[in-house]
Amino acid sequence: MPRPARILAFGDNVVDCYRDQNLMFPGGNCVNHAVFARRAGAETAYAGAVCDDDAGRLIRQALIEEGVDVSSLRIEPGLTAYCVIETQDGDRVFVGANLGVSIIAPSRADLARLPDFDAVHTGRSSHVDAWLPRFAEATKVSYDLATVNDPERIAQVAPHCFLITLSAGGASRDEALALAQSARAAGARWSLVTRGIEGALLADEAGVFEAPAQPVDAIDTLGAGDTYIANVLVGLLDKRHPETILTKAAEAAAKTCLMRGAFGHAATMSVNLSNMMSLEQIYRSTRPARAPEQA
Repeated sequence: MPRPARILAFGDNVVDCYRDQNLMFPGGNCVNHAVFARRAGAETAYAGAVCDDDAGRLIRQALIEEGVDVSSLRIEPGLTAYCVIETQDGDRVFVGANLGVSIIAPSRADLARLPDFDAVHTGRSSHVDAWLPRFAEATKVSYDLATVNDPERIAQVAPHCFLITLSAGGASRDEALALAQSARAAGARWSLVTRGIEGALLADEAGVFEAPAQPVDAIDTLGAGDTYIANVLVGLLDKRHPETILTKAAEAAAKTCLMRGAFGHAATMSVNLSNMMSLEQIYRSTRPARAPEQA
């Protein structure tokens, strides 16, 4: 029997604070990916940074309970990252955040571990683009660009990617297909474009594969996209047929929508929100992790 795929998720984390419910949940693209890839059958590890506070301890304990290797999780002085979420007219709205200590460059130990994994997953929220060439030298790279569909950014990231993912909810099929093909043309081995309730498409040199979303009465859509990406990456590493991969990813994402928080593990909210920044301030002020030449 073949061994499970091994994936390291490197970068961002937060606790998602549901202020109107006084609850917080572990989350963030890379934390979610480590958990959902583990649930999909992979062996996973998470490398990132939290603090020794209630939020950081929640993230660490949740990862341990989910079977994720946390030996590369750093404990730093400061503040664990958080994001504040409210429900307005039935919709989930991100109202503010503080990235705390979550933006880090890989250490020598992190880089030394990379060849032990079949893939490393990171994304735009981790701010480690300068390290992608080093990552790609050691293993396959999965990168989530989320809603950043700028051609220049795609051209910078795609050449290093085994799998690049873009979110295009509300886009037409032709627009999504053009996006997938542009990422492939820029150098990505596989390009995944998720389209919300319209499903997703996955492209490689052999063609384009598509699958619809699975209808569900969603309780909370947080983490559904990360679920989808993690299941696609595991499926590709396991060399499953693309249509089978997409179907299973849609099923897993639908299940995520049936629970609160990205993957559960709720705790009473215990975060000081006095230093919360607007998303506009976050985007304007966040600086990338230290570049390799500065290491």
